[in-house]
Amino acid sequence: MSRAQISALVFGVGGFGALVAATASNEWKVTTRASSVITATWVYQGLWMNCAGNALGSFHCRPHFTIFKVEGYIQACRGLMIAAVSLGFFGSIFALFGMKCTKVGGSDKAKAKIACLAGIVFILSGLCSMTGCSLYANKITTEFFDPLYVEQKYELGAALFIGWAGASLCIIGGVIFCFSISDNNKPPRMGYAYNGATSVLSSRTKYHGAEGGFKTTNPSKQFDKNAYV
Repeated sequence: MSRAQISALVFGVGGFGALVAATASNEWKVTTRASSVITATWVYQGLWMNCAGNALGSFHCRPHFTIFKVEGYIQACRGLMIAAVSLGFFGSIFALFGMKCTKVGGSDKAKAKIACLAGIVFILSGLCSMTGCSLYANKITTEFFDPLYVEQKYELGAALFIGWAGASLCIIGGVIFCFSISDNNKPPRMGYAYNGATSVLSSRTKYHGAEGGFKTTNPSKQFDKNAYV
């Protein structure tokens, strides 16, 4: 079992979970309207819903009713995040088939190819999520620092940071999977049997036995006291 592949699977699956959470979250951009603590109002906007809450505990969400009235950058971020989640799902499946500890996936060479494919898919998933979150964040910061923008200004929401973290985890896991192919290509270690050293006494006994037509001789008679001088 390869520790590198286990680490890559943990990073990849963790990043995939973070991408799902970021895509479903409504806190992509937030704003606060507060003249006092009692009258404070929070407004959250995500890819799918707009939500508002106040300090009294009231919280309401309204989905985007039609796709045609949604701004272009939101539609682009939707597509990128859906692609990231889909790639992360397939990357997790490929990663399980490419693990050495599983019995599916074929030979070691086939598993190495599947693991490398899982790494590439995880990297693509991370890049899609990174692009989507960065595009959304760029739109927020551009409007926030634009002095001519008179509408409501928002700040970066928690979902963006979750998306960036998930993208980083997916990319790291994908890179580890791609490099783990070198471990699968290493030749297996050859085992050598040790038969032990042959004693001089046994070899001389066999030699004399061969000269006499496999005649059994007594080893003690072949050596007298002069043989050790």
